[in-house]
Amino acid sequence: MVEHVAQPEWTEVERWLTRTVVKPGPEHERALETAEARGMPPIEVQPTSGKLLNLLVRISGAARVLEIGTLAGFSSIWMAQALPAGGHLDTLEYLPEHADVARQNLAAAGLAEKVTVHVGRALETLARLSGPYDLVFIDADKQNNSRYLEWAVRLGRPGTVVVLDNAVWEGTLLHPDGGDQDAPFIVESLELLGGPLFDATVVQTAGSKGWDGFALAVVR
Repeated sequence: MVEHVAQPEWTEVERWLTRTVVKPGPEHERALETAEARGMPPIEVQPTSGKLLNLLVRISGAARVLEIGTLAGFSSIWMAQALPAGGHLDTLEYLPEHADVARQNLAAAGLAEKVTVHVGRALETLARLSGPYDLVFIDADKQNNSRYLEWAVRLGRPGTVVVLDNAVWEGTLLHPDGGDQDAPFIVESLELLGGPLFDATVVQTAGSKGWDGFALAVVR
């Protein structure tokens, strides 16, 4: 896995934007604190990205959302808060202990009824779900990115919004043979996004998680 190195200014700007523009609530802070207390890896999205996901759900009018990669439920909370009445989010988590933390955080945020946390291998869970989903957020093991994107098409519809996190990965996409084990799979997924199934772009980001970015797409 590539080492993410953040410049001090990047982190300072991110914190300023978070407290001035994004303004996370206590439910978001709780999700971060419980993840740290349980020794979970600090790989959740930044608050600025969490708010972006929230806005994308609202802008697209998504009522059914699929998330691949739950962790402690930080991004799940942001997206579930944007769902309309009757909306629902399915989130997929491999580790039972992480799923338990996510359920606790979602319940504390008053969102337990809006979110179902599925436990197990994502590819097996995806085969049991029924679409169509209006928005799909992918933030899990990079080796299966392309398969997750294919499932986003199967479980989506024309116009389904797809967000893929970690699309720049410290620029390793320029050197997929440079030794990082995830880089070739990220390149593969980006090439898929540039093909006939999607209309997509990639936005680079710099912040506390280093130099990275996300792909934003719609299913054709």
